[in-house]
Amino acid sequence: MVDQAEEKWDMVIRSKVGWLDLNLRELWRYRDLIGLFVKRDFIAQFKQTILGPLWHLIQPVMTTIVFVVVFTSIAGIPTDGAHPIVFYMSGLTLWTYFSSCLTATASTFISNAGIFGKVYFPRLVTPVAVVLSNLVKFFIQFTLLLVVLVFFRFQGYPMVLSWNVLWLPVLVTCIASMALGIGIIISSLTTKYRDFGVLVGFGVQLLMYATPIVYPISYLKQSRVLWILELNPLSALIEAYRYVLLGSGTFTVWQLVYSFSASVFILMMGLVLFNRVEKSFMDTV
Repeated sequence: MVDQAEEKWDMVIRSKVGWLDLNLRELWRYRDLIGLFVKRDFIAQFKQTILGPLWHLIQPVMTTIVFVVVFTSIAGIPTDGAHPIVFYMSGLTLWTYFSSCLTATASTFISNAGIFGKVYFPRLVTPVAVVLSNLVKFFIQFTLLLVVLVFFRFQGYPMVLSWNVLWLPVLVTCIASMALGIGIIISSLTTKYRDFGVLVGFGVQLLMYATPIVYPISYLKQSRVLWILELNPLSALIEAYRYVLLGSGTFTVWQLVYSFSASVFILMMGLVLFNRVEKSFMDTV
């Protein structure tokens, strides 16, 4: 009989007792599993479709056309000197990434309950995989945006090529962190209160209109609702994203600092709450 003192285990699974008992290093050990989930999520979306990944291109094109007709042709909302197609498509690429990540991570516990109950792996793997799989979708749409930008550059509209482009990964990372944080907060609360899952759908739609996607912030400079946009940490990120690509956008350094700080705070709050709920969610989900 082998003495227990001489036994050596490759991995020891212990219950988490503290709110800050986060083992983020464990995610790196399961990076292969994250890759499998990313591949699964991406393929599952188009497994039985005819056009497949082309839907990633059709969606922003059709939505941009609708926005141009409604908000430019009918409502007459200005676009800060940029061509309306470029203006709306640039906002949509980043917003679609944010909303897709948030919506998918908000149902992490519910949609993966069957897997969670059968085998152990860090539960944070699934929302991280969602963020990365949607990043593939973002790159496809961003490539389309670059093609459109080059086309309108030859039509006389500005296309910014400067060192400011280096800020793009930072802005996308902040958007991803905020979506991941909000999503896992909602996912943690949904294990006990299913109402939050119902609220996500139209809540994201309402949030889009409180974010400068279909209008620039400069359009509301004299409006009484400007303070709502200033409180929304997404506003400065969207405006900075447009500034990097188009050279148009209204924001200050302090607004960017506020947005960066908010994304870090929301992500940390989400991780803490997720860590607290994951050890007992199988009893309530």
